[in-house]
Amino acid sequence: MNTTDKTAGPGTISDEELIRDFEQATLKSFHHADHVRIAFAYLCHYPAAEALKKFSTALRHFATAQGRPHLYHETITWAYLLLIRERMARTSAPQTWDEFARQNTDLLEWKPGVLARYYRPETLASELARNTFIFPDKSS
Repeated sequence: MNTTDKTAGPGTISDEELIRDFEQATLKSFHHADHVRIAFAYLCHYPAAEALKKFSTALRHFATAQGRPHLYHETITWAYLLLIRERMARTSAPQTWDEFARQNTDLLEWKPGVLARYYRPETLASELARNTFIFPDKSS
């Protein structure tokens, strides 16, 4: 099988295959909604702290393998993963990816994205936020 033809889109491959292909940097298509699906998969299979570590490490590796290591952004990565975890915890029963995606469409929108509710634009644009997780700094 040629894994370079795989995409992260909903329903195309299992969570286990998706995580494996992501960690091996063999996914062909990788857009914002794919990031969310993969983070969801990690959170379904690992405790939150372990999922955060594994996902962040794999995302850095993926970006580097694509020749774009500068695209990794720690605050955005951690904030989305933590938001996804919170949303998962608020449901009374385990959800499939399709159910989660239907109920959390705001997480799937990239620009403008959900983080605009929590962060000032200049914060997310900073080098500090790119390299270190920063807590939300926008008041409601």
